[in-house]
Amino acid sequence: MKVLITGANGMVARAAVAYCRSIGDDVIACARQELDISDAAAVEKIISQIKPEAVINCAAYTDVDGSETNVELCYAANAYGVENLARASKNFGAVFVTISTDYVFDGEKSGFYTEEDAPNPLGVYGKAKLEGEFRAREANPDSVIVRSGWIYGHGGTNFLSKIHLLLAERNPIKAISDSYGTPTFAGDLAKRLRELAGLKRPGIYHVTNAGDGTSYAGFARKVAEIKGYDPALIEDVSVDALKRPAPRPRSSKLTSVVLPEIKLAPLPRWEEALEMFLNG
Repeated sequence: MKVLITGANGMVARAAVAYCRSIGDDVIACARQELDISDAAAVEKIISQIKPEAVINCAAYTDVDGSETNVELCYAANAYGVENLARASKNFGAVFVTISTDYVFDGEKSGFYTEEDAPNPLGVYGKAKLEGEFRAREANPDSVIVRSGWIYGHGGTNFLSKIHLLLAERNPIKAISDSYGTPTFAGDLAKRLRELAGLKRPGIYHVTNAGDGTSYAGFARKVAEIKGYDPALIEDVSVDALKRPAPRPRSSKLTSVVLPEIKLAPLPRWEEALEMFLNG
């Protein structure tokens, strides 16, 4: 399959490029410098030239706190850019797959959010990503929208991706103990994005590693357990104590009621995926 992957410098995009090439795909990866997805004309031009069979959108504005003040930048990438890619993909006959977020939910549900739950984002980031979902489906009803969350992986710069490096250097860390999600290894997410592109089944899908989910503190302690690091370096903190600019869902654990229907097996449990990441 000929695949165009956007946001090429990002963690998920790099994992997607690696996986697609490993199965023999012809992959063209574009970083923001090569393709600004908020530029509709540029999107149309590059897709018309490349003529991909699938477009996997990994480009995004991911600074959750920064989104509260950089609203235009957030919407440009996470809403209007998604719409541009969806429309151009339709115009040139490519399957369109894009990544959304668990932050489209408000976190008030005690259990897991499924594809059947109504979104209610709290902050600008979640609102922009949800707007991107709406715009993608309006521009291209065949869009494949993949909601995920708590993504970590090789080359990642977020907290989950760097915990093991901090603990290895015996740096004390503060980890939130009262906010919950379903960790997702970028390598597993990348494989599922490609599988969904191949199936060509439009819709919304929740994609995370399997299991009961955890808190940031629970994730950090699992890292310490797997690698033999000192758990005393991990200090539990409350999400409220951090006073971050953007509101976030208290619990955004995702599960899918759709993937079993199309016979896609669950991804590995998050603990197993974490061990593979740490020892890989």
